[in-house]
Amino acid sequence: MEPAWIALALSLKVAGWATALNLVLGVGAGYALARWRFPGRELLDALLTLPMVLPPTVLGYYLLVVIGKRGWLGAWLWEHLGINLIFTWQGAVIAATIVAFPLVMKSARAAFEGVDPQLERAARVLGLGEWALFFRITLPMAWRGVMAGVLLAFARALGEFGATLMVAGSIPGKTQTLSVAVYEAVQAGQDDTANLLVLITSLTCVAVLLIAGRLGGARVHP
Repeated sequence: MEPAWIALALSLKVAGWATALNLVLGVGAGYALARWRFPGRELLDALLTLPMVLPPTVLGYYLLVVIGKRGWLGAWLWEHLGINLIFTWQGAVIAATIVAFPLVMKSARAAFEGVDPQLERAARVLGLGEWALFFRITLPMAWRGVMAGVLLAFARALGEFGATLMVAGSIPGKTQTLSVAVYEAVQAGQDDTANLLVLITSLTCVAVLLIAGRLGGARVHP
């Protein structure tokens, strides 16, 4: 059963990196949408939420168009830096990051909108700068909702399948994550391996969801 644990380790690695990236990108986008008023704000919110509702194969195709060797970004990376993201674990990270991004962004936005703006105004009157205001007032008051979204994103990244398969493929030990390994095991008729992988994935995701529920409570609406 060693391949199962290799797939688990790779899945945790990919989900960990994707979650770390979304902690920065998703929280930043959620804060901007919650605090800034500008034309097209709700349209931008809808566009950033698209990965949550798009079919994984469509999202995977978009990624191939962008980061594939013939894509506008992928071609530049290959020609100038010799970097190829297709069929690599880094490509799996990009796919998982984009798929899980809306969960962090939507949860963060809701959490930041729940912070009393009068407290922020009072802090500004007392001379607190914007960075200090964010890290000392806004984020500590919104952290439960933010962390709930981050944990949900981790669970989503851990179980990502469609876009990851299209971008990273299924190379055992290199790009074969848990969800992809389940698919391969079922296709090969390896029921024992498939059962073990499904059990590991299910238990991990249930644990993450329980923690997210305790943190976010009824305030989280991804």
